[in-house]
Amino acid sequence: MSYRLIKSEPYKYSREQFLKNGVTSRDGVRNYQARNNLNAMRVWDQCFWYHSNEGKEIVGIATVSKEAYPDATSDNPTRVCVDVVPYHTFSNPITLEYIKTDPKLADMMLLRQQRLSVSPVSEEEFEYIQNLWK
Repeated sequence: MSYRLIKSEPYKYSREQFLKNGVTSRDGVRNYQARNNLNAMRVWDQCFWYHSNEGKEIVGIATVSKEAYPDATSDNPTRVCVDVVPYHTFSNPITLEYIKTDPKLADMMLLRQQRLSVSPVSEEEFEYIQNLWK
């Protein structure tokens, strides 16, 4: 199993809308690195759902339900999207401010390449963050 962080701007598509819909496509990704991250995702992989721009916080976990397929929002055949379903919502989101101050999270891709919309998360980082809200 691998882990990722998926960013979504809450004013465009919030965690609440995601929970209501029950499934969503992570589409519209144009960055080459982020696209490679989508291509690497497999069914059952887990992803942090991150609200970018507003909030700047991890608000829950999603599970990949469908692997990479052509992105209907693009005419470019190399553009892909994946489907994810909600898995868990954090009662206390993990803020970017907190992540920046925690030495155990200093190497997160979220901090090194902040504009990347889909980024890898190590197993250690994933487990550590997952345990923060418990």
